[in-house]
Amino acid sequence: MRRPALIHQWLSRERLQAWVKKARSREEYQKRLAIWMTLTGRFPAHRVASLLVVSKQAVWLWVSQYNRLGPDGLQRRGRGGRHRAYLSLTQEAALLDSLQKRAQRGSAPTARQVQ
Repeated sequence: MRRPALIHQWLSRERLQAWVKKARSREEYQKRLAIWMTLTGRFPAHRVASLLVVSKQAVWLWVSQYNRLGPDGLQRRGRGGRHRAYLSLTQEAALLDSLQKRAQRGSAPTARQVQ
């Protein structure tokens, strides 16, 4: 039988249980429950994955993130934004305002002109 992953003691069992219950979404609940099941139920990753209907790799990733960064390690990180922005936000707002005024006057520019 496979051994379960080791979970670092970032929180006491009582605080960990409360943390699991405070999940705001299904995805967040699954991640937290995977940590809970690995720690308290001593389930190996393949069993946790089967019970939560996720991949084994996802469980290992969540355990790794939790062990490295604690409870905050499971927060979803976005990819960031505006990687290909050529204008600042204020410049873009001014441009869109002028284009909207032109469209209201009946001389809307084409997509190519806007680009």
